[in-house]
Amino acid sequence: MLVAYLESIKYVGHMVPVAILRIYLGWCFLVTAWIRYQGDYLTQPNLASSIIENAAPNLPDWYKDFLDQVVVPNWQIFAYCVVYFGFLVGLSFILGFFVRPVAVLAALVTLNFVYNSAPDLVELHKLHLVLFLVLAWLGAGRCMGLDYFFYKRDRGLWW
Repeated sequence: MLVAYLESIKYVGHMVPVAILRIYLGWCFLVTAWIRYQGDYLTQPNLASSIIENAAPNLPDWYKDFLDQVVVPNWQIFAYCVVYFGFLVGLSFILGFFVRPVAVLAALVTLNFVYNSAPDLVELHKLHLVLFLVLAWLGAGRCMGLDYFFYKRDRGLWW
């Protein structure tokens, strides 16, 4: 596996800057998930209050109803999902394993954050959305990641 890791730098070395960006984003997500886990994000209704205060006015009615009737009353379940999904994204990006599917899922979750975040964080979430789509498009786990090892064995959409 170490040989495949070194081969990944040799054959897909032009993607080293993207791999460094992927690792940095993974580290940021791990740190954010850890801060949320250690703080009061799981015990206080921060997610519900954020949705109530910052919901965008141009949301479709079905999405507003979903947020009001499902997410806000069950804020603790969704808070756990957000925290553990942050851990999943962070580990996946750092290890370079299943980067494409995780980046697509992260883009969908980030799209929700674009519509339900404070106005000062919306631009950051939009930037994350674009970066996730680029990482999914390029298959950023192939360089300096475990995806190259699996890509050599079985070429497909996932790697």
